[in-house]
Amino acid sequence: MKPEETVDYNVKVCWHAISRMYNTEAAQFDITTSIGFVLLNINPQEGTPATKIAPLLGLEARSLTRILKSMEEKGLICKKADSQDKRSVRILLTEKGLEKREISRQTVRHFNQKVREKIPAKELTTFFKVISRINRMIDNKEIYEPLNHKGQKEDTTVETKRMEKA
Repeated sequence: MKPEETVDYNVKVCWHAISRMYNTEAAQFDITTSIGFVLLNINPQEGTPATKIAPLLGLEARSLTRILKSMEEKGLICKKADSQDKRSVRILLTEKGLEKREISRQTVRHFNQKVREKIPAKELTTFFKVISRINRMIDNKEIYEPLNHKGQKEDTTVETKRMEKA
């Protein structure tokens, strides 16, 4: 199978193109795609607990910590102890953060508007269904169970459990 015939290759290539496009746009405003997406996932009025942001973006906590540090250094956010849970930290947007959030919001909306102008709604509906289905397959661990790589001893535990349920 050629790479361009695989789902993962096409998703990766498309995402990298989108990310490069967003980074080119974001660089004009001294931010990155990652910063833009974090800004969009912080509640502009109430802020957002730091622990809630990483899962929204599919990031590891370590990666988010680096991004938040950079954002704090740029004056886009400030951290405050959560009033309900003193152990938790709430991320709040500064005035500058609110401005960059609005730029990020407009950039994402513009991209999606242009895509919707060129690709018929029916095709986009199918695209969203397929992407959601692939995500569910991954979440439900339907992809690699059971997978017998050449040279590996076959493990039938999962298959046995599946057959017992049937």
